[in-house]
Amino acid sequence: MIHVLAIITAKPGQREALLAMFNANVPAVHAEDGCIEYGAVIDVEGTQPAFGSDTFVVVEKWTSIEALKAHAASPHMAAYGTKAKDLIEARAVHVMQPV
Repeated sequence: MIHVLAIITAKPGQREALLAMFNANVPAVHAEDGCIEYGAVIDVEGTQPAFGSDTFVVVEKWTSIEALKAHAASPHMAAYGTKAKDLIEARAVHVMQPV
């Protein structure tokens, strides 16, 4: 199994708009072969350390690296990337495996 943590920071004040675009794409991702889990999470208010009000984390689980590569190359991810790029300040993607 492959785990992915993608830390996405929106441009100031744009997190809700970016999350709306992200969530509109989630059903297409869930339908992909090899998708086990795919969704966004945000800080629980009042906890420390916090990512902040402009950041969310995408938590993903895939059956294989091949499934993840197919996901990255999918037309719906390309379309999402094009629509979302102007709202994103920074992004860090960590691809991991269980030990």
